[in-house]
Amino acid sequence: MPIPSNSKPPSGALSDLRVLDLSRFIAGPYCAMVLGDMGAEVVKVERPGAGDPARGYQPQICGRSAYSLMFNRNKKGLSLDLRSDTGRDLLAALIAKADVLVENFRPGTMEAMGFPWERIHEINPKLIMVRISGFGQDGPWAELPAFDGIAQAMGGLMELNGSADGPPTVCGTYVCDYTAGMHAVMGTLAALRARDQTGLGQVVDIALLDVASSLLMSALPEYHSLGTVMTRRGNRDRYAAPTNVYRSQDDAWIYIVCGGAEYFPRLVRAMGRPELASDERFSSVSARRSNWDATEAIVRAWVGAHDVAQIEAALRANDVPCGKVATIPEVANNPQLRHRGQIVEIDDPVSGKVTMQGVTIKLSRTPLSIRLPMPEVGQHTDDVLYNWLGILPQTEDAAQ
Repeated sequence: MPIPSNSKPPSGALSDLRVLDLSRFIAGPYCAMVLGDMGAEVVKVERPGAGDPARGYQPQICGRSAYSLMFNRNKKGLSLDLRSDTGRDLLAALIAKADVLVENFRPGTMEAMGFPWERIHEINPKLIMVRISGFGQDGPWAELPAFDGIAQAMGGLMELNGSADGPPTVCGTYVCDYTAGMHAVMGTLAALRARDQTGLGQVVDIALLDVASSLLMSALPEYHSLGTVMTRRGNRDRYAAPTNVYRSQDDAWIYIVCGGAEYFPRLVRAMGRPELASDERFSSVSARRSNWDATEAIVRAWVGAHDVAQIEAALRANDVPCGKVATIPEVANNPQLRHRGQIVEIDDPVSGKVTMQGVTIKLSRTPLSIRLPMPEVGQHTDDVLYNWLGILPQTEDAAQ
């Protein structure tokens, strides 16, 4: 077998960094994916054979999970059997060469494998260890199992989401997983900056429950200082009417934001009802809040009598913020998102052309980019072991 050649370092703000991604499912892989989009060399470490359990998630595109295709771009695949002495020895050697390690096991798992932070820091004092878990690395609930929906439920988000007269409702996306991944990226960048100053790495500890509680708007100070309890309000804005979602004559939905004092006169002008701006029931933000149902009823009747295109045109002509509730096909073909490079196609060797979200962060000098599709399990094992550790390829799996 030929010796793998050193690949050209990728461009990007983090192109000089090496990341070991031991994570699974969503939050950890998403964090490592963004670091890869930023240019880091990311190595996804998986058990031989099945790999990350998320590879089995539905739906499948030509036998490859749509989730995994998206969250594992810009990564190389390395197989390690961490139950074996050889696998753990190789992991220790890789840690010595890495800048960042990302893991989202249940707290205590890395320690049980023989890799507590103290040992990792001893192996490589410069390494940053990113730990993502349900409840954090310490505290009375630290070792409890958790997933995104559990964090939404226990962190208050589910209590705030849904109709006022309906049950608590989970968000339509894995909001805590994604946000935990984003916080993990921010924590990693802060730790890298601190390393520039001190030469030392540290632990970045991200918990899904913490993330959920950080998204509660003003619920906590309102409760503690005012004694008011925030709860579900459906699509109504919490502070101003008639901000809500309304159904048009052609059976579309449009969200209209009418919060500040300047917007209601514009809205009623667009509706052809300018006299409503001086009606004492609607002439101020507080008055409209006191007459919430009446305010929304007027807007609902107007929207229901027109097609959504007419409504958008009238509102935009009067500078009223609004947006049609887009279907996923409409999002996939959104011209603004296409222009921004947020809807992209990548070439996958198995699945062919796959459409996915592009890079969200735009940098003018060191732009983020998508350079690699999702790797097969262990696809780059020989390459990584040679280029990181100088281990020549063997006829048998060198990682087992």
